[in-house]
Amino acid sequence: MGDLPILLLVTSCLFLLPPPQHLTSACALNSTRRHHYHHWVGPSGRRVVTVDGNGSGDFLSVQAAVDSIPEGNTQKVLVHIHAGVYIEKVVIPATKSYITFQGAGMEKTVIEWHDRASDRGPDGQQLRTYHTASVIVFANYFTARNISFKNTAPAPLPGMEGWQAAAFRISGDKAYFLGCGFYGAQDTLCDDAGRHYFKDCYIEGSIDFIFGNGRSMYKNCQLHSVATRFGSIAAQDRKSPCEKTGFAFVNCTVTGTGPLYVGRAMGQYSRIVYSYTYFDNVVAPGGWDDWDHSAGKNRTAFFGVYKCWGPGAAAVRGVSWARELDYQTARPFMAKSFVNGRHWLGPSDA
Repeated sequence: MGDLPILLLVTSCLFLLPPPQHLTSACALNSTRRHHYHHWVGPSGRRVVTVDGNGSGDFLSVQAAVDSIPEGNTQKVLVHIHAGVYIEKVVIPATKSYITFQGAGMEKTVIEWHDRASDRGPDGQQLRTYHTASVIVFANYFTARNISFKNTAPAPLPGMEGWQAAAFRISGDKAYFLGCGFYGAQDTLCDDAGRHYFKDCYIEGSIDFIFGNGRSMYKNCQLHSVATRFGSIAAQDRKSPCEKTGFAFVNCTVTGTGPLYVGRAMGQYSRIVYSYTYFDNVVAPGGWDDWDHSAGKNRTAFFGVYKCWGPGAAAVRGVSWARELDYQTARPFMAKSFVNGRHWLGPSDA
């Protein structure tokens, strides 16, 4: 998200303290007040449409296929996107749930656009980061398989403003991504809000290339840095101890160029955990960044590692407020229950 300060971390920070008792009680009370029981009714019926830029499908563009789906959609809609590069900006509104993008392969089917935060939108105002994504999904129950999303705007140098350029933004709940690629530089993947599960994906960027306040698990994913001076993988925006959000990385691989912070405290209660993850020799000394050294986020953020390995793993444990977790503490961040997955993910999906 924000431009990365070229500073090494101060390692003499206070260890993470648990939230005060009154905050814990308030969270429990708020959770009780918000708890409702509704009978969930899933989609009924199934529809398949095809997209082919050469004219052999139902639609020439992905957005045209999305536009054909009615508001308040109640069917599962499979949008089969043939191999090709689709240069367009795609938006799925909140009224169109149950859509699946099925590509021909991560390297064969690509949707790409080139917006930056400083670019002007139709209203003449700057887009700002969250509106730059090449594909934006507001709907629930979105799925993408075997497809890539790119933002082709050039990579900025650290300190350059207005060059944030997202490839994908997911703002809907219960989204599943399998075998997908996300390519960009600063702010590649906007993991904005909701519960999300990423499996066998490739995510590439330089600064904060996974960011937002999602409640998301990344399993068996490759996180590849293209940073030229300093970079960072994840910037998580949890603002309150009552929020269940956070990023959990399980059995992932970190490669590319550095030096690279593995996590940054975008929000006051930022929460990021890496388990069974391989770190190449690209991690910056200290490993983590508290974003704003005057805000005391090192006392409220939850940064953890569990049985990580590789030449960069020692640096991931480089500050006192990044916990080396035991199994009981790490376990909630390694199971699909972190995203309530047993209620909406199939047994083979996780």
